[in-house]
Amino acid sequence: MDIKIRRALPEEADTLTEIALAAKRHWSYPEGWMEIWTTILTFKPQDIEEADIFVAALQGEIVGFYRLFFRESRAVLEDLWIKPLFIGQSIGRVLFEHVVARCRLVGAQILAAESDPHAQGFYEKMGMHKVGERPSVVDGRRNLPILEMEL
Repeated sequence: MDIKIRRALPEEADTLTEIALAAKRHWSYPEGWMEIWTTILTFKPQDIEEADIFVAALQGEIVGFYRLFFRESRAVLEDLWIKPLFIGQSIGRVLFEHVVARCRLVGAQILAAESDPHAQGFYEKMGMHKVGERPSVVDGRRNLPILEMEL
């Protein structure tokens, strides 16, 4: 599989939104929760200009992406989404390896992520470990794992 990783373009904001929402829907969440997440997962061209966002493309089609922010010696992985049809085909791993390489390139010492509970196992396989949790915005009874790894 020839996966190309490149910087996202501002005009791809709608595509990133579609991927993020489709990936979230993959877990069959209630529609009320999806309505809340739609605002959070809607990307604008300005979002792409202000963050480190890279896409994974197969034969020119964007099949996943990540968004990364740097805060002093920490990098925060805000988003990592894969089109549902491509989940489980190593695209997430390739993107995550790119995240780690990017973090090391800019000198980050810690990579942090707040994860959907369904993705926690993926991040742990990638070398992250749970350091805490916080209540979800959609349901105060559901906790989101906070993960970190040293770089």
